[in-house]
Amino acid sequence: MDEQPKITVHALNKSRRADFYRLHNQANGCGWCYCAAWWVPTWEGWGERSGEANRVLRESLFDEGEYDGYLLYMDDAPAGWCQVGRRDRLVKLVRQFELPPDERVWAITCFLIAPGYRGRGLASILLQEVLHDLRCKGVRRVEAYPKRGADLEAEDLWTGPERMWQAAGFRVARDHPARPVYDLEL
Repeated sequence: MDEQPKITVHALNKSRRADFYRLHNQANGCGWCYCAAWWVPTWEGWGERSGEANRVLRESLFDEGEYDGYLLYMDDAPAGWCQVGRRDRLVKLVRQFELPPDERVWAITCFLIAPGYRGRGLASILLQEVLHDLRCKGVRRVEAYPKRGADLEAEDLWTGPERMWQAAGFRVARDHPARPVYDLEL
């Protein structure tokens, strides 16, 4: 009888910093962004940034105490990541989606499932655990920003697939043909 792997989800903190980098690395095709995309002020020049510049930005966020997400583990191996935090801290996100300021709203902005773990429903498990933890912390409203389209590649799903948000009970807060805004009252 095959034993099922143990799946756990933990908020990122200082003690899990190394696991963040075990997941965000070249072997997983993720050694460039380091989940820094929403932290830079504009998309202008984003494609020309180096992985090292993004890692330096990520390190500075960690040094400032910004541990902005959750890690999913399969047994003891980091297999998934979800970036989460107060929405208005990400100026570029608020500006891009023309969102009114609201310090009470949280944003779930990025997902990464390591290539060897994809296709197992782990992003949905991670999302459910994140939502549970946010409820426990007293968060009342979260938003998501999936890309929409019939022919999306895996690299287009870094904000989570639209069907995952729908299955989790999120509703369209602002419709757009390519980039809708979804929200969920917790």
